Amino acid sequence: MTPARDVTPGPDLAPDPTAPGPWDGHPALWLLRTPGRGEPQPALDDSALDADERARAAAFVRSSDRDLYLAAHIALRRLLGTCLGTSPGSVRFTREPCPQCGGPHGRPALRGPHPPLHFSLSHCEGLVLIGVAGNPVGVDAERVPEPGTVDDLVKELHPAERADLAALPAEARAAAFCRVWSRKEAYLKGVGVGLGRALDADYVGDRPRHDAFHPSGWSLRSLDLGPLRGTHAAAVALRDSAPPAPRILPDAYPHIPQQVRRT
Repeated sequence: MTPARDVTPGPDLAPDPTAPGPWDGHPALWLLRTPGRGEPQPALDDSALDADERARAAAFVRSSDRDLYLAAHIALRRLLGTCLGTSPGSVRFTREPCPQCGGPHGRPALRGPHPPLHFSLSHCEGLVLIGVAGNPVGVDAERVPEPGTVDDLVKELHPAERADLAALPAEARAAAFCRVWSRKEAYLKGVGVGLGRALDADYVGDRPRHDAFHPSGWSLRSLDLGPLRGTHAAAVALRDSAPPAPRILPDAYPHIPQQVRRT
């Protein structure tokens, strides 16, 4: 087990010219931009989703939240189907046992006795993030919250994370908090416990400290989101392997092709 490392890429958010192909066994990270609230949403093809996914989508009150959920899960199925050499609708999901209590609400996984890869999905307004790896992986994308929300949540963090944020100018704290929060959620999703673990149990801040150490065996990376860095934060946590730089999916990736919409 190696100590966690932190490196930061700087994508320009231009779509990757190489479409996702069969998985080559190396960790991969994909970003997808989605329309913000109030922006027009192109048609989505949800034919590959299962009954549970469609029921969850239908439960959203706001159409923008429903469309974001659909875009994220359609993109995940298409990406995993391509990685596995199967159709998106053939991908089957399950939950691993929770590491804390053994209940059936741990990390999402591919169904089967020996799944060939691990994956993680996160989405927030305007952004979807998907990670694929041979080892456990967690990803998280967040929209920078209002300062009042930060004041309510920062007290839940590790003492060293609170100290890091307190040392910053007031105008920088919301974005810095969002970076820490995305790193923490990515790590906890990778472990498989999610927010069921105490938020002050682990230090995942992005400033080196002699009195606080990152979780052993995990590499943590905050992603530079280019023009979205002022409004969003995203991170990836990967066990026993360095996280890759993200690639950008075409904006139309989860949408129905134009010729299909006309039929």
